[in-house]
Amino acid sequence: MAKLKDIDNKAEAKGKGIVTVWQFVKFIFVSLIAMIVQFALLNLLPLLPFIKDLYEQNRDFQWWVFVSAAEIGGLGYFIVNNTANIIAQIVSFFVNREKTFNSSANVAVTLPIYIVFTLALIAFSAWLNPTLKDVFVEKLSWGDDLSANAATMICSAVQFFLYFPVDKILFHKKKEEKAEEPAAE
Repeated sequence: MAKLKDIDNKAEAKGKGIVTVWQFVKFIFVSLIAMIVQFALLNLLPLLPFIKDLYEQNRDFQWWVFVSAAEIGGLGYFIVNNTANIIAQIVSFFVNREKTFNSSANVAVTLPIYIVFTLALIAFSAWLNPTLKDVFVEKLSWGDDLSANAATMICSAVQFFLYFPVDKILFHKKKEEKAEEPAAE
């Protein structure tokens, strides 16, 4: 982590533009970690017996975000997709706050804002993901797993480009360097 701090300091010395570019590079890596978490869960959670049952039993679950999902896994697909997304965003929040933006912003303030923003994006993704999966399965004749992963990739890309500016604003407060205290004489 010392090397990361050294690069942070070198970027800081070169100005705000370079700092933002360096933050974006770190944000890309954190997003890749979050995406790996999301894809792992997207493909592992359906293997759990109680989730597998939800894929089969709840195809008639027809709420506005489930219209497409009902055809491709119903409540099971919705739960798996959104659980994977939420856990990935939790990982992303804490790693970006700590490592990408080196922020000491108050978690009690930033986390609720992040949660509201995340819920809005998840609601959008809850509609977009099964809609895209349905298009890939029905119109393009792709397989179920390929369609689920492709739809998740697209939703992840949308989220990626929306999260960076939001995180940059939320995590604007830099950590204070520990100043050496004068020795008592």
